[in-house]
Amino acid sequence: MDLSYIINQLGEDRELYFNAIAPPIVQSSNFAFNTVAEMRALLQDEYKGFLYSRGNNPTVDILRQKLAALDGAEDALVFGSGAAAIFVGVLSQVRQGDHVVCVQDPYSWARYLFESLLPRFGVTTTFVDGTRTENFENALQSNTRLIYLESPNSLTFDLQDIEAVSKLAKHKGIVTILDNSYCTPLYQQPHAMGIDLCLQSATKFIGGHSDTVAGVLTGSRDMLRKIFVSEFLSVGSVIAPFAAWLLLRGLRTLEVRLKRCQDSAQEICQWLKEQPQVEKVFYPLDPEFPQYQLAKKQMKGAAGLLTIQLKATEAAQVERFCNALQHFLMAVSWGGHESLIFPASASLPEGGFSADQPKHRMVRIYIGLEDPGFLKADLAQALAKI
Repeated sequence: MDLSYIINQLGEDRELYFNAIAPPIVQSSNFAFNTVAEMRALLQDEYKGFLYSRGNNPTVDILRQKLAALDGAEDALVFGSGAAAIFVGVLSQVRQGDHVVCVQDPYSWARYLFESLLPRFGVTTTFVDGTRTENFENALQSNTRLIYLESPNSLTFDLQDIEAVSKLAKHKGIVTILDNSYCTPLYQQPHAMGIDLCLQSATKFIGGHSDTVAGVLTGSRDMLRKIFVSEFLSVGSVIAPFAAWLLLRGLRTLEVRLKRCQDSAQEICQWLKEQPQVEKVFYPLDPEFPQYQLAKKQMKGAAGLLTIQLKATEAAQVERFCNALQHFLMAVSWGGHESLIFPASASLPEGGFSADQPKHRMVRIYIGLEDPGFLKADLAQALAKI
């Protein structure tokens, strides 16, 4: 299916809403029926239509069709946050006594789920270095039900060999879930490489304007239907129609925004590698990246997220650099129009910094839509403060 068709036309039956170019925001909590038989049918199978916006909503339905098609999937569910998509996706696949294998440095709320919540219900997790496929195989147990991937992750951008892990999982009858937030469906297609369930934080590139929080889960219609009638409706982490409309707006410019971010990031990546205050730059499509060949094989692009490791001996040096930036905002997340930084040391307790720990000296940088020369000048004056 053509990308331009998906973004601009799929699911948009304009003749149903006055031929309006932009789809309507159907800001209704519930929907009326003409007969008892109609109501009975949807009460028995809410997946098929519009009963109550906790489940289906017309504005959200347009978004679901587009997001599923972008991922090459049969269906999509949209949540009020990326964390909710993770929670429901994982919860739907495990039961008491099951075992999970997960990459060693997942998103913080995924780690919290595996380390703190699931053990309360008898579900255990083994964390592995996902850069080596054999680590997944060696961690498998007789009760392993799920393999959880995040490729790339959002700090050092470690990759997993998605096809190899998917093949291993299918051979063992194990479900795979992959967080594709970094790449989006435009730059990586996990389902085509054998992944069962794919999720992403739509807060980031899908929304694109730093004004919406949402999550997406895609997969086969059979899997998504089972999740919808159980965990999705029970948890109730629904996205509001207006937020869904904002994501539809974001999709219109997704392709051009990703390209702009990537072009600028590649230029700035090379420039950063030449700066004496920078020890190392992490960017998946940099030829010096350790997994560059795998990145080229799996990813069509890398957009605007990279990380630098500073030559710093104390926390104050990292903080001086971050505090001196005038045009990069210090914030979490990424994917909007504005450039951002996130110092890994901000997650440490006071006095917890150690220069011997490389991650303590890392600063994640998101390159937004500003002119790259403008951004390099800001980085240069801040690096001089180290």
